[in-house]
Amino acid sequence: MTKETYEKITGVLRNRAALAKVINLANKILTYIIFATYPCLLVYLFLQNRGMLLKAVLVPAVSFVVLSVFRRIVNSPRPYEVFGVPSVIPKKTKGKSFPSRHVFSVVIIGMTFLVCFPCKWAAVFILAVGAAMGVIRVISGVHFPRDVIVGALFGVISGAIGFYVI
Repeated sequence: MTKETYEKITGVLRNRAALAKVINLANKILTYIIFATYPCLLVYLFLQNRGMLLKAVLVPAVSFVVLSVFRRIVNSPRPYEVFGVPSVIPKKTKGKSFPSRHVFSVVIIGMTFLVCFPCKWAAVFILAVGAAMGVIRVISGVHFPRDVIVGALFGVISGAIGFYVI
């Protein structure tokens, strides 16, 4: 991505304060919704399917740690650092952009719902929220497209390995 492309993508939001507020609010609401659903799933599994509870905790937790260590080692700069243009979502974080941990977390939670919860529509909803969050994170200048794509892929792959192979 070039600076011009980045400015074009984020400029639409930076030049429209009301739209930028909507994007910031959507980012927060989607994050809270997803991270509230995961404990609900764990409570459901505790009450209804204890056999899956340990996997539902371990697979996301181990995957999150592996992703976080990888991200720290790579320490890729964020778009606002590279191009010197402020992001729409206020952030001061330096580095640790690749891969997106927000998108990864939503996708691994979606994979957990897919495997552990009888209603597959819940997983579809969560994965759709993950896609929306990925778009928001890119258009707001917090991540490059590759950050969210790799974050999502890592979530799918770690979910597939964790739930289906182990």
